[in-house]
Amino acid sequence: MIALGQCLIKYALLEPFGASTSLDTLGIVVLILATLCIAAAGNIINDIYDVETDFINKPDKLVIGASISEKTAYNLFIFLNVVGVVLGYYVSYSVDKSEFFAMFVVISLLLYIYATYLKRTLIIGNIVVSVLVALSILIVGIFELLPGITAYNQQTQITFFKMVLDYAIFAFSINLLREIAKDLEDIDGDYKANMNTLPIVIGRERATHMLFVLSLIPLLAIAIYTINTLYKNQIAVGYFLIFIIGPLLYLSIKIFSAKTKKNYRHISNILKLIMFFGMLSLLLYKFILLR
Repeated sequence: MIALGQCLIKYALLEPFGASTSLDTLGIVVLILATLCIAAAGNIINDIYDVETDFINKPDKLVIGASISEKTAYNLFIFLNVVGVVLGYYVSYSVDKSEFFAMFVVISLLLYIYATYLKRTLIIGNIVVSVLVALSILIVGIFELLPGITAYNQQTQITFFKMVLDYAIFAFSINLLREIAKDLEDIDGDYKANMNTLPIVIGRERATHMLFVLSLIPLLAIAIYTINTLYKNQIAVGYFLIFIIGPLLYLSIKIFSAKTKKNYRHISNILKLIMFFGMLSLLLYKFILLR
């Protein structure tokens, strides 16, 4: 999903419509690989610290201690982080913005802190990991657009950056909903592991009500965007209605009536599909911007 979103930002939005981009094909490949390596390392360290809860919540999907040893997982975590940070330095240096390298180090550290501490805290861990997901989209705009800003193209570059930012905000909001849905799904194992997730602190029913209210925010925001911005383009309106607004409305209805672990898993899967179709909507800009 990360790789797809990053490719679409570059090849479906920025390059076709005249943005002054800084990365060539090799550069974007290296940026994607750097992001994927650090994200994969974050998943590994998360799995290492989730062995206790996963043994209860997802015994059939347990990897650490089953398929591979904890020591091997740690070594892989370190290796992927090093590769990701080194690649991050290379791509930062290639656009003459060596200071951008710090982002990869900070992201790597935050993923480690999230897995070891923040995910056990009330809502903070959910917000942090959702910010990092949003940053995986925004980072393309940072590397592609910011180094190429001049006095002549500043307004155009900022306009494109705001469009990338909109998708990053969309990714943040959908992932935040999914993080809370996963906490609701995993409440039994998290409780036994003494975690302070939202459902544990305020109760499953109140957390479900909160998730329902939060699910209305992207639904209303995207509906308003469709009405105000896309109303003249039938293809875009149809796509948003069928693949984003419709599923978001269905999602809110399912959240309102959710009771079981199976219900919350279904909600989590719907959110993944909404994220996927949200990223694919970048392909519509050839119809929207050229109209």
